[in-house]
Amino acid sequence: MSLSIPRRHLLAGTGAGLLAGRAARAQARQTIRIGVLTDMSGPYRDPTGPGSVACARQAAEEFMAAHPGITVEVLSADHQNRADTGSTIARRWYDQDGVDMILDVPTSSVALAVAGVTRDKDKVFVNSGAATTDLHGAQCNPNTVHWTYDTYMLAKSTGGALTRAGGDSWYFITADYTFGHHLQRDTGRFVEEAGGKVLGGARYPFPSTTDFSSYLVQAQASRAKIIGLANAGADTVNAVKQAREFGLTRRAKLATLLMAIADVHGLGLENAQGLLLTESFYWDLNDRTRAFARRVTPKMPAGLPMGMIHAGCYAGALHYLKAVADLGPEAARRSGRAVVERMKAMPTDDDAFGAGTIRADGRKLHPSYLFEVKSPQESKGPFDYYKLVQTTTAEEAFRPMAEGGCAMTRA
Repeated sequence: MSLSIPRRHLLAGTGAGLLAGRAARAQARQTIRIGVLTDMSGPYRDPTGPGSVACARQAAEEFMAAHPGITVEVLSADHQNRADTGSTIARRWYDQDGVDMILDVPTSSVALAVAGVTRDKDKVFVNSGAATTDLHGAQCNPNTVHWTYDTYMLAKSTGGALTRAGGDSWYFITADYTFGHHLQRDTGRFVEEAGGKVLGGARYPFPSTTDFSSYLVQAQASRAKIIGLANAGADTVNAVKQAREFGLTRRAKLATLLMAIADVHGLGLENAQGLLLTESFYWDLNDRTRAFARRVTPKMPAGLPMGMIHAGCYAGALHYLKAVADLGPEAARRSGRAVVERMKAMPTDDDAFGAGTIRADGRKLHPSYLFEVKSPQESKGPFDYYKLVQTTTAEEAFRPMAEGGCAMTRA
């Protein structure tokens, strides 16, 4: 027996199906995907890694509470500190997994590779973990924002301060890749501008070095007053521990040119006390940072303090999402360049960094802080590690845009 359906009912059913399909597609377009590409297993795991993922998720939760019509999904992956691995993951995320923005990416060589893929795919890259100034300088692009810190900022704050305080001869132990090279270059510049001299340096293979003894012997033979460690993460921790074991710190002072609070925690205050370091965020800096820490610390990996790179992932993701809401999710997914333009046009403001701006070259501006690590006797509680020595204003902390060589800023 055949069943006859009146044409008007068929059309009505088809129309309802079309409307349902359109509604489903419209709903799908309200989902924004953020990929946290980071170091989950290597030397930068503690200052980035799972803590960066936790802070990105915090930003997503806060944003969705304020914008219930937009869903934010956070993915994560380990780039293993390899540029080829990082760029492969970035392409897959953009082409197959619907990722709209990539976040964090420590290791400068990986960050530069991901920035190139992001430009080609017209997506968004907000970098928190890498230090190379090329991200907003010679290799700047309209799809990238450089958020937390860079080699110029670190060198100006730590290198300049130590030289002016009498540390006028330097020897560098440097990670042999883009980040290390740039950090030594920029610090050397500020040492010489302050009247000091660079006596030499040694480069070690990254990320395969754990024994720094031969490099420390060379540094000791130089008779430099300051041994500059142009490295980060576990490399810095190992180098500081071995320098103390060798007795090197009785004759020279160590300058940890990129040391995060996670590294201080790993060293312990007994070993780290007295070290000078520069960060752009500290959880106990003011009422807003303390409020932020109360929200996020319980979600961090057990026993790990929250540092500036983690905080940069929170703040960078939150500002990106504000721009998405302002532009509209559909338009935002269609053009990453348009999102970055909107991010630059909007003032930044969050509990981690306070008020700030993003320059035309993609450099996020905020103050930097020179800290001295407390002694065990001075510390009053968990992660109470820093004393503020000096503040560099947002206008002074980063390299002037005119000196960066960013093609986007040329008249």
